[in-house]
Amino acid sequence: MKIINKNVFLKILCILAIVSCANIPKGAKAVKPFDKARYLGKWYEIARMDFRFERNLNNVTANYSLNNNGSIKVVNRGFNYVTKQWKQAEGRAKFVKDPNEAMLKVSFFVPFYSGYNVLAIDDQYKYALVAGKNLDYLWLLSRETTMPEDVKEDYLKKARKIGYDTSVLIWTEHEIK
Repeated sequence: MKIINKNVFLKILCILAIVSCANIPKGAKAVKPFDKARYLGKWYEIARMDFRFERNLNNVTANYSLNNNGSIKVVNRGFNYVTKQWKQAEGRAKFVKDPNEAMLKVSFFVPFYSGYNVLAIDDQYKYALVAGKNLDYLWLLSRETTMPEDVKEDYLKKARKIGYDTSVLIWTEHEIK
């Protein structure tokens, strides 16, 4: 009986891992060409869709660096203004297809991955619009704690065109802690 249960468990785990692989919202297109080296480094979250892993967080940053195996190390950090504590999560990202296309899958709980898709980025790699696997996940990122109004409006327009309800975005506050 234990062997059967173990086999069933392994099959379910495999199915969940496959199902959780990266996706991109219908109508969205990942940036291509994409320069991974220029994307690495620190990004500040300007806005996000609310979800439980970032609930009550301000001062949110994402740091991307290369792992020895070629994957991307992801360190997300934010200050929980309710508990007055810093929260940090470390994961890894991999390209889904071509490393020249900004369609990645990210995992904070291996073997489960979710979509991470850069939908827009400026020529200097200072501002980015990032989508998750569906219309529940969206981020506006900047190399600084602010984003110019014209860039913000352009990215919001692109997000709305795909189907995002940008009226529910949470605008991240950044202050020295």
